[in-house]
Amino acid sequence: MRSKVVFARMLRNRQTRYGLIALLLLLLLAYVGPFFGPHDWLEKDFTAFMEPPSAEHWWGTTQIGQDVYAVALHGMQKSIVIGFLVALISTGLAALVGASAGYFGGWLDKALMWGADLLLVLPSFLIIAIVSPNLRGGSWLWFVLLLAAFSWMITSRVVRSMTLSLREREYILAARYMGIPGWKIILRHVVPNLSSLLIIDATLNVSAAIIGEAGLSFFGFGVQPPDVSLGTLIAAGSDKVPGYSWLFLFPSGLLVLLVLSVNLIGDGLRDALDPGSNS
Repeated sequence: MRSKVVFARMLRNRQTRYGLIALLLLLLLAYVGPFFGPHDWLEKDFTAFMEPPSAEHWWGTTQIGQDVYAVALHGMQKSIVIGFLVALISTGLAALVGASAGYFGGWLDKALMWGADLLLVLPSFLIIAIVSPNLRGGSWLWFVLLLAAFSWMITSRVVRSMTLSLREREYILAARYMGIPGWKIILRHVVPNLSSLLIIDATLNVSAAIIGEAGLSFFGFGVQPPDVSLGTLIAAGSDKVPGYSWLFLFPSGLLVLLVLSVNLIGDGLRDALDPGSNS
């Protein structure tokens, strides 16, 4: 019943509707669009270097003859996957760490929060920039883990604070007196009661992770060749804007639309799950 109420509130929000429609269209473009394109993203046309948009190459070609339409959509696929994976891992980690610290307390609480505070003061961009070159040639999933490792700390402290009050509720005290293990109480009672916060956090983390990936890839610390993402494409086209603007405009346009649509959905979720937040 509550999910229906939340969904109805979201649909009443005009910005949320626009965000959902835009995200759906972008997902269709990223995963269905390549099937309608005339070229594969790995294909090279040695008769068309740096060609502007045309009937043969809808969004033009790169300096090595790749079709920008195909390459940009493949890059958007990679950015979307990275964004959702980072959000899932970081929000899940924040929920487990924060709920465990708040529920068990004592030395575990101090140790977990000390670790979160330590990661908060560390320069995440610099650390990822130092570590990522050592991972070149490996899986891009290592990059996902690096981004997620520096994205959970603030949320975990919020979860901990909310868990401190939840653990004194009657149903949790009853479960504790019945001898149910603490980890089961956390998974069955604590985390589900924090679902509103976690859903909002996960949604907003998607856009933050996409921007983070694009920024790191722009400076060469993210997705590595021959693979591509929106960040690597924007970096490759940034110095060619005056004469070959399509190399920069199409990937950057996709990035802006993707982040904007996710943020609109996140704002709508926040208002729907917490009606008092927009007052």
